[in-house]
Amino acid sequence: MRLGIFVGCLVVVAVLVRIGWVPSGLGDANAAWVVLLALVISAPLSFVLLRKQREEMSTQISGRVAGAKERLAANRSQEDQADDAARVTS
Repeated sequence: MRLGIFVGCLVVVAVLVRIGWVPSGLGDANAAWVVLLALVISAPLSFVLLRKQREEMSTQISGRVAGAKERLAANRSQEDQADDAARVTS
């Protein structure tokens, strides 16, 4: 989605430079200027427009991390029980 926002900004900036509403940069720097300007515009747009998706992804990841921590704790307790049993029998 971020790439789509960037490409959209790139197209808009390129059109605005082409028709002369935005300065075209210095000398041969036209392409770099257009890309840089599109990056500067698309960064805050993606931050605002993709907030919902970012929060959903964060919730999914935190759920997976919590599950992994629970499995790790269960594995540790099994290892501790096996170790304790081995010490008692020897």
